Amino acid sequence: MSPPTIPDRYHGVWQRTLLETPEGRDTTSWVHWLQTGLWHGDLRVPADAERATPAGRAQQQGFAGTTAITRPDPALPEVCTWQRRIDFQPPRSTPDAGHMVFETPQRVIETGIHGSYLEVWERLPGSVGRRIALAALDAAGEPTAERLLVSGQYLMHLRPREAAWPADTAPDDTLAQVVQRHAAEAEALLDFQITFGTWGEGVWAVQRATRPALEGRHRPCALDRVSDTEAVATGEGLPPRWQVLEWHAA
Repeated sequence: MSPPTIPDRYHGVWQRTLLETPEGRDTTSWVHWLQTGLWHGDLRVPADAERATPAGRAQQQGFAGTTAITRPDPALPEVCTWQRRIDFQPPRSTPDAGHMVFETPQRVIETGIHGSYLEVWERLPGSVGRRIALAALDAAGEPTAERLLVSGQYLMHLRPREAAWPADTAPDDTLAQVVQRHAAEAEALLDFQITFGTWGEGVWAVQRATRPALEGRHRPCALDRVSDTEAVATGEGLPPRWQVLEWHAA
C-alpha cells in the first residue's frame, strides 16, 4: 500500500522570506522547509547567531516528521500541521500548525493557530519532481529516528542527538536555556546534526548545517534503491543502510 501523501502544491523546498510577530519582523534568518509527499525536514539559522559558541549554536532550530493537511472549518483556510518526530529544540506545549493560503503556486502565507505570527514561504526553483524519504537502519536492521530527505535537486540529512533531555527541561524551554543550565552537557545536547544542500551528479553541496564547519563542502553522495523496502547510501557521514519510507522518481 502506498503511504498517504499531502497535496502536490506543498511539495518542494520552501524558503521563508518574512516572519512577522508582535515582537517585530525577520527577513534575514536562513529558514528552509523541505517537503516530500508525507515527510518534512526544517532548518532555521538566525543571521545574528554566534555559532562559534555553544550559546550561538543553541539558537538554531530544526526538526523532521510527517505533515498533515486538514480543513476542520470550511470557513477558514486549510491547516498544515507539522508532526515533529525529532527536534533540535526541546518539546513544545502546543502543536506546530498554521493556516495556509497560497497566493500563487510558488508563494504561500502561513498564519498562526496557537501563536500570533505570519510567515511568507516561497518555493525554490528545481525543488519538485524527485521525492525520497529514508530512515536509517541500525546494526540489527531496525529503523531509527535518523532521516534523509530529497526533494527535486535538494537533500537534507537529519541525525538526532543521543542524549536525553535533562530532567528539569520544561515544555517550551529553549535549547539555549537548557544549555545555560547544563553547561557541562552542552556538546551532547547540541549534537543534533542537520545538513542541507543541493544534490546532483553524485555530489552533495552543503549550503547550511547545524555544524557550521560543514557549510560550503562538496561531499560525494549516492543513493540506490535495492528493494521495495531498502536503499543504500554512499557518502561521508551517512549510514549505509536505509529503510524506504517514500521513493518517487521524477
